[in-house]
Amino acid sequence: MMHYKIYLKNPQSHYIYIDLTVSNITTNFIELHLPAWRPGRYELGNFAKNIKRVDAFDENKKPLAYHKTNTNTWHIITNGSKSIIVTYSYYTSEINAGNCFADENQLYINPVHLCMYEESKINNPHVIDLEIPDSYKIITSLALHNKTITAPNFDELADSPIMASANIQSDFYEVNGTKFWLHFNGECKPDFEKIKIDFIKFTTTQLAFWGSIPVTEYHFMFQVLPFKFYHGVEHQKSTVIAIGPGYNLNSGVTYESILGVSCHELFHTWNIKYIRPTEMLPYDFSKENYARTGFVYEGFTTYYGDLLLLTSGVFTNEQYFETLEERLDKHFHNYGRFNLSVGASSFDTWLDGYVPGAPYRKTSIYDEGNLIAFMLDVQIFKFSNHTKGLKDVCQVLYNQFGKLNKGYSENDIISICEKMAGVSLGSFFEKYVFGTDDYEAPLTECFNYLNIDWIKKPSLHVSEILFGFKTIDFGQNRKISLIAPYSPAWKAGLSIGDEIIAVNGYTLKNDFNDWMAYFQDSEIIVTISSSQCLKQVKLTKNEKGITYFHSNKLKNTDLVDVYSDWISFNS
Repeated sequence: MMHYKIYLKNPQSHYIYIDLTVSNITTNFIELHLPAWRPGRYELGNFAKNIKRVDAFDENKKPLAYHKTNTNTWHIITNGSKSIIVTYSYYTSEINAGNCFADENQLYINPVHLCMYEESKINNPHVIDLEIPDSYKIITSLALHNKTITAPNFDELADSPIMASANIQSDFYEVNGTKFWLHFNGECKPDFEKIKIDFIKFTTTQLAFWGSIPVTEYHFMFQVLPFKFYHGVEHQKSTVIAIGPGYNLNSGVTYESILGVSCHELFHTWNIKYIRPTEMLPYDFSKENYARTGFVYEGFTTYYGDLLLLTSGVFTNEQYFETLEERLDKHFHNYGRFNLSVGASSFDTWLDGYVPGAPYRKTSIYDEGNLIAFMLDVQIFKFSNHTKGLKDVCQVLYNQFGKLNKGYSENDIISICEKMAGVSLGSFFEKYVFGTDDYEAPLTECFNYLNIDWIKKPSLHVSEILFGFKTIDFGQNRKISLIAPYSPAWKAGLSIGDEIIAVNGYTLKNDFNDWMAYFQDSEIIVTISSSQCLKQVKLTKNEKGITYFHSNKLKNTDLVDVYSDWISFNS
């Protein structure tokens, strides 16, 4: 058995202390490992960098010698001991949906970050004793008795977050006999009745989509922050969602974000928690689990996380189109789509998948994966004469792979899609999933088939339309965030990260776009700070009149058409 005692000494230090007891040892040494990554984020996490001082002791509390064999493995000489205790502390000061966090108000743990494991015992029970104030409420999907938490094996422990605080507000709803908990930790006043109405709608639609749910209880765990924030992480029987600001929890963009991320994360209960690519079944926590099918486990999930909010009646057509428009904008403003396919980008999430990285290098398994899912759904719907769709593909994956604990391959995905469509889709996958062909033609075909008007409007900003660069606020100035390759900005020598201080000698006071519009028919010279050097750069319009950035708008007013059939099919 692996037995962890977890406690705090000085909460404000943000150190979490762990005393690990390893029993029933039969060898002269053991090797303890810390996971190299966590489920839901397919990159190396290097969690061991947060560990301070490891000590090992035998039954008589005598020190045992150890050495590290790699960045996250400790080789401990047992000297014949049948049971040893390993003590260490873990530092965490950043709160988000996938991290750990400790302060005077809470203890929040993702065990995959800080629970060492021993390979021969991963299928044995793992027990955590929490030493926390009696006033704290403990939230977890694992078995809980008083302050003791038990997992049947390490895999379930690693994928089961634990939240403990005196400030947690909880409620629940039921759908088809399954209880769904809502837990809010942080300063907020959740309108549970409003929230439950919308959550019941999309939960009911998801259960109908899949036919059944593989868990008997599910926990939505919200870390509510006092500032704007958005992050969610899926788990087998729960999700943690970091959201903010708390004062806007029940309305506007913040509430829509809660609905969007919650629907997305619940869909993951099937798609990645039970339906997994063969490369991730089982998880290998010691190294990268490379797979090119991120367009399935994140792309399909992103697609249905949005679409099922529409078909369940939570979102209007306009709200759904807004989310799809955002995906289109991100896709067409990402020049990495010409250099690395969505399949290759999935493989490379282990390299740099969650940071911007080198400009123009890669694409997104979320955004491009969403569009891939949309196009597959419409094509299957079209070629099957409105009798099949991508949801039939998902149901086959669940029934023939997920329920049987069998991993799927790239060829399985292609084969199932082709079976549902009744036509070959090899060219589609070759061009748009594993190749870098432009998406505009197949997207246009899909929108036209659904009678959705796709309108590409020029951007509202002169810097984007005429000169090919996008900016973001930077105090009263602007910072360049993106430059279109071979645009006037590119040729003039501007760089991503340059700070724009003035336009034609006029210093900026949050009015960059206004000055650019004012001088658009004149010569424009921008003053920039680049690597702490001041420069003046002359911008020259492209003589071909190219418009570099567009906003994408979708519209459908005639609901008595194919679009209506498609919505009904997905309802």
